[in-house]
Amino acid sequence: MKKFCIFGNPVAHSKSPQMQNAGFKYLNFNGFYEKHYLENGDLIKEEFLENSYSGANITVPHKEKAFQNADIVKGIAQKIEAVNTYILEDDKIVAYNTDAPGFLKAIESFGKISKVLILGAGGTAKAIALALQEQNIDITILNRSNNKLNFFKNHNIKAFSFDDFEKDIFKNEKFDLVVNSTSAGLKDDFLPVPKEILENILSKSSFAFDCIYGKITPFLALAKDLDNKIKDGEDMLLYQGVLAFELFTNTKASLSLIEAMRKGLKSNKN
Repeated sequence: MKKFCIFGNPVAHSKSPQMQNAGFKYLNFNGFYEKHYLENGDLIKEEFLENSYSGANITVPHKEKAFQNADIVKGIAQKIEAVNTYILEDDKIVAYNTDAPGFLKAIESFGKISKVLILGAGGTAKAIALALQEQNIDITILNRSNNKLNFFKNHNIKAFSFDDFEKDIFKNEKFDLVVNSTSAGLKDDFLPVPKEILENILSKSSFAFDCIYGKITPFLALAKDLDNKIKDGEDMLLYQGVLAFELFTNTKASLSLIEAMRKGLKSNKN
């Protein structure tokens, strides 16, 4: 039996195992997918090999460390410098990023989007920003501090810290979509950005998306109160998971397989 996992910290909340295992069951694929709590991202390659995994997904906060530890990086992940999927091929760890196409699929229901504000500057933000940039969408990054902003500036993406944003002309801009890529609201009741800044932004936007799934976070609750159409990260999780599943099993996902994985995702098992 082939073994797969999701690496993360935290990882107890993850619904990836029930989604991926539902896919394995549907295909009668001889595989099992489990959670793997990993505190130190520097050890991800070692842990992957020691546990004889055939593939893995990577969630916060290890996507950038996973990129650094991979033997081979393919596709848009080379630009993003963050990965969420590992595959073992010929004793080499090959890494991909399925977050980017998964996100684009997830926001299709919003319709045409021209300007997007992304909150946060981690691996997920990088994936989303570069995916949107490839669609010629205007992007701005807003992060607590300046220390991760050079990546975005080097890719000609506007990027600000909270202090810069408050002083800058961009605080008066209207964004079609605001995306929370941070972990604020996952294990707590925090907002990703100070409330006074966020209220100003969301009062003028139309759509709000949170990469956190399975709950109405404080960010989404505030966005809804300010008349935004809201969406959590369930569809992003599903579609990035389907793309990872295709890599795990070397199978092109049918609509019925995708629905089996969605049903697994929505089940109460955890």
